[in-house]
Amino acid sequence: MPNTARNHVSNNMIAANGYSALRAVRETKGYTIEELSLTCGLAVGEIIDIEDGKDADPAKLRRIASALQVPEEELIKVPASESRPTQQ
Repeated sequence: MPNTARNHVSNNMIAANGYSALRAVRETKGYTIEELSLTCGLAVGEIIDIEDGKDADPAKLRRIASALQVPEEELIKVPASESRPTQQ
């Protein structure tokens, strides 16, 4: 089962060359691809494609972020100008 005691994701791990942010978060949280698949409702192949950079569907990334209990911003890179609504 996932290790819920480890909630902090090291920026060094995410920044490592050839290592996807999703994979870093998933492994830090203690999930296998199969466990994450069951938790978020996506197929194993879909998660593998996302980790390999072949698919970046925001809806899928939101489901994964919710399953991993991390902010969506950890997996979805939103430009600063779009990250927060402006008040008028």
